[in-house]
Amino acid sequence: MVVIVILGILAAVIAPRIPKFVEKAKENKTKANLANLRSALSLYYSDNNGKYPVTNALDALLVPKYLKELPTADIPPYHSLNIITGDNNVSEITPGDAGGWIYNYNNASHAWGDIIINCSVHTDSGGTNWSSY
Repeated sequence: MVVIVILGILAAVIAPRIPKFVEKAKENKTKANLANLRSALSLYYSDNNGKYPVTNALDALLVPKYLKELPTADIPPYHSLNIITGDNNVSEITPGDAGGWIYNYNNASHAWGDIIINCSVHTDSGGTNWSSY
C-alpha cells in the first residue's frame, strides 16, 4: 500500500512535466540536425578545394555521400521541414518564418556557406531565437 502511494505521488509530480520533456527533446534534435548539416557542409568544403555549394539544392549534393538523408528542422510546435531556401543575391541570410533551413550560397559573400534555422519569429524553451543557432 505504501509503495502504491509513493508511486502515485511520483506520477503526479512527473506527469505534468512530460510535455516539456518532449518539447525539449525536439529542440535538441533540431540543434543536432543543424550541427550535422554544418558538418556535412564542412566535409563538402574540404572535398571541393575550399568551395561551398553555390545552390540551395543541398540534398542533391550532400545525400548520400555526406548525409543519409536531409534532416528536418523540428521547431516545436511551429514547423517541421527539411526544405532549404536561400538567395544568391544577398550577402547576409535573412531568416523568415517559413521553417526549415536557410543557406547562404552567395560565393561573393563573407557569410558564404552559413546555414541556420529559418525561423526568426519563435524562440526555444530557453527564450533564444531559433535563427540565432
